Amino acid sequence: MIQSFQKLGISDKILSAIGELDYEHPMPIQEKIIPLLLQEKLKDIIGLAQTGTGKTAAFGLPIIQKTDQSKNFIQYLILSPTRELCVQIADDLISYAKFSPGVKITAVFGGASMEKQIKKIKSGVQIISATPGRLLDLLNRQVVDLSKIKTLVLDEADEMLNMGFREDLESILQQTPREKNTLLFSATMPNEVLSIAKKYLKDPIEVSVGKRNAGAENINHICYMVHAKDRYLALKRIADYYPSIYGIIFCRTRQETKDVAENLMKDGYDADALHGDLSQPQRDYVMNKFRNKHLSLLVATDVAARGIDVDNLTHIINYNLPDELELYTHRSGRTGRAGRFGTSILIANLKEKNKIHQIEKSINNKFKFLPVPNGKEICEKQLFHLIDKMEKVEVDDSQIKSYLPLIFQKLEWLEREELIKKFVSVEFNRFLEYYKNSPDLNVPEQSPKTKGKKDFVSYQDDAFTRFFINLGRLDDFQPTNLIGLINDNTNVRNIRIGKIEILKSFSFFEADGEFADLIIKSLKNKKFKNRQITIELAEKKKKNQNESFGQPKKRKVREEKPRKNRNRRR
Repeated sequence: MIQSFQKLGISDKILSAIGELDYEHPMPIQEKIIPLLLQEKLKDIIGLAQTGTGKTAAFGLPIIQKTDQSKNFIQYLILSPTRELCVQIADDLISYAKFSPGVKITAVFGGASMEKQIKKIKSGVQIISATPGRLLDLLNRQVVDLSKIKTLVLDEADEMLNMGFREDLESILQQTPREKNTLLFSATMPNEVLSIAKKYLKDPIEVSVGKRNAGAENINHICYMVHAKDRYLALKRIADYYPSIYGIIFCRTRQETKDVAENLMKDGYDADALHGDLSQPQRDYVMNKFRNKHLSLLVATDVAARGIDVDNLTHIINYNLPDELELYTHRSGRTGRAGRFGTSILIANLKEKNKIHQIEKSINNKFKFLPVPNGKEICEKQLFHLIDKMEKVEVDDSQIKSYLPLIFQKLEWLEREELIKKFVSVEFNRFLEYYKNSPDLNVPEQSPKTKGKKDFVSYQDDAFTRFFINLGRLDDFQPTNLIGLINDNTNVRNIRIGKIEILKSFSFFEADGEFADLIIKSLKNKKFKNRQITIELAEKKKKNQNESFGQPKKRKVREEKPRKNRNRRR
């Protein structure tokens, strides 16, 4: 099987090394890039590919093969955004060079002893895998000389720029020779990456596996629509519905990451958090637990998760949409790697439908909008998972033989069916108890009464407060304008908005009562299209009366007008 690598031009020594790593067939990006890098006359390359597509071997195998082992200066430099990825690349290259003892490789990264790294560099290395910050420190100390490098690899260039490394990259690139070839790998191609490519690459060849910014084809994208307040309950149901889940839960902020992880741990899940407040030893401890599968769920921010290299994740869960929609591609690309299939789940609310459509265009794929699993479905999944687990468990007679007589004596009074019921119930009763009478968490996209009305969005929640606002259709006022005014002026994300009724010259809407005072205070004396905003609390809708769902307090003159307008619309 390894002969397919041989056809690409890989040497026997490296073939022996990757044979021990169980490499069989080259992945698409390896088939395209390896022959280009083994040519005598090298060209600059832009590689467009998701994480997990085999990029490291694509550039790493040719680099090992072309390293001049007789010379102890730096010939190849690989830059990556995080410590984890930097170390992983170095480890992979060392594995490829197992039977090439003259090839010396080292990793240079922050959070570790600089003295040890300096000592290793001074002893003579040909290949350095580095993070930009630490490498720039060593350059400033004149420990590293990049004047003779043959090839520069920028791995996950979009991530490096997202993390604010542009100035560091520019400083490093200026200290490299003009006569070199540059390889730029990126999962997405935003304008900043294009700018770097245009400035530092000469007539690059573009090698792509999949479309620009597109997600991997072997990832299943699922969306569950819930109220914002029910996100955590939905998360627990998702975790319970997939008993063998091994994945990352992405949150927007450090605090949210801490809160979600703490709640999961309190509720008995094998979970922990990864965020920017952790020291490097704490981060390493959490990551080791996760890699060894002592954790099934890792809760992380986008920044903290960069560089995590775990190939066999079954699920990615987006607890919230990322602030930059391109980050969804990076998140989802952490599952479905190395030819496996994976699932990327989004927990969303109706306000985010437009963003979801934008993501669908970006990844060239569609979300499956599924109902949040109910208690019965979860219990059924857990029950059969337990039975399958029991069926496949290995029995070591030598270990339990001495205990069997006492066990048989203890249980002999039970009938076969009763014994099975009791063993199943030991593990299963907690699910039955927890999900007994569990509520439906799903949010209907439109209520039947309002179907077809474009200016009326419906949520049902007793915690909402109703408001009157002096803007309506005559002001070209839309529900999106209202939501924008609230988000922009309160500076609070995801305030839940309920019913919105846009009338001719004014409107009524519902919002989370917890923020009622803040909404009124924030919008008071503000303007919309040069009209000063008036906002106040409205009377609650009276049941079983054919009237608008809210009326402004102490505005009796206005009460009849919305009823007439609404009747006309009907």
